[in-house]
Amino acid sequence: MSRISILGAGAWGTALAAAFVRQGHHVRIWGRNARTCDEITDAHTNRAYLGDARLPDALEATPDMARALEKADIVLFVAPAQSTGEVAAQAAAHLPAAAVLIACAKGIDNRSGQMQSEVIADKLPDHSIGVLSGPSFAADVVRGLPTAVTLAMPSLADAQSLAESLSGDAIRLYASDDVTGVQVGGSLKNVMAIAVGICRGGGMGASAEAALITRGYAELSRLSVAMGARPETLMGLSGLGDLVLTCSSELSRNFAYGIAVGSGRDVSGLKLAEGVYTVTIANEIADRHKISCPIMKTADLVLSGRMSADEARMALMSRPVKAENPEAQE
Repeated sequence: MSRISILGAGAWGTALAAAFVRQGHHVRIWGRNARTCDEITDAHTNRAYLGDARLPDALEATPDMARALEKADIVLFVAPAQSTGEVAAQAAAHLPAAAVLIACAKGIDNRSGQMQSEVIADKLPDHSIGVLSGPSFAADVVRGLPTAVTLAMPSLADAQSLAESLSGDAIRLYASDDVTGVQVGGSLKNVMAIAVGICRGGGMGASAEAALITRGYAELSRLSVAMGARPETLMGLSGLGDLVLTCSSELSRNFAYGIAVGSGRDVSGLKLAEGVYTVTIANEIADRHKISCPIMKTADLVLSGRMSADEARMALMSRPVKAENPEAQE
């Protein structure tokens, strides 16, 4: 069994920790908030993020980075995407030399345009770095419900070995060596989920939502491939699978955020939605690659206050009629 350190005591970090403890691994969580860490260790709950879900008695959390990383074989970075660099820098002095690092946050750094593995590599260049992503809700994972995700490493053999060691009855990992594709798919689907949520909030109906998901997937795929992803990766768990899940349930923070925006509700009290921080940089990257992404562009206009939700819905439905797959006509 492995010694796993999880950096981030939010919903996803805590849920992953619970799953891996139940599979027999020794797991320790690092979190900034000492009271949350004490609650996880002593009361075996994390009510702020996971309600009354019961956590394993053996799970320990600490605000002490050195203790959290002591003798770690595997380190999962599960803090919010925009703070990954800061957490990696803080971990540098305490990280065991042979530890394998896994990026678990879904988002593009909105200052540098880097993917999460690149952010970590800048701070911790001497480590093997992979990515964990796919259709998964923390509320399901913490309860032990079946979940399948993708684990990508630069070496497929390494990914396969690690996936086998971490898989269990409740969480199954599939191996990939498309580190870029797994990350880009997981990041862009958050933006699409906000757009579909805006549609839901405006009461446009299931047919319009299905159309938006389908066209959103086309945008996601075009941009991901331009960034170096393989098309087949986008058809897998970390692309299409994650997009479908995130656009179908209000357990998704991004979808719930979009619904609130689309229905005109106040969003100031809502929990973190990574897509809000990814949308602008994603559009900048699309512009650099000369990839047309009207849904992402419209979402950015709405979230920045330059377009109303009603105007956005009208703009998307009044776009010029053209071939569904123009590449196939060439």
